[in-house]
Amino acid sequence: MPPTMNLTEKVYHIYAKDRCLYHSLSKEKFDELWETIHIMIELLDGNVRKEELSYEEVTVNRFISTNSSY
Repeated sequence: MPPTMNLTEKVYHIYAKDRCLYHSLSKEKFDELWETIHIMIELLDGNVRKEELSYEEVTVNRFISTNSSY
């Protein structure tokens, strides 16, 4: 069995009114979308208020084979 490396990374999910809008985002993509969504809410003055936005930070494990032949 080839050796593996256990790497952890953080991903982000964005919610509006308990509905998932985006999932498994990198930190960079999360920061970009979070800011964009807030700006859009201000411009559209729609059914979603800033207070109804939330996000979840999740740490996930990624297993990488160090001797992969493919």
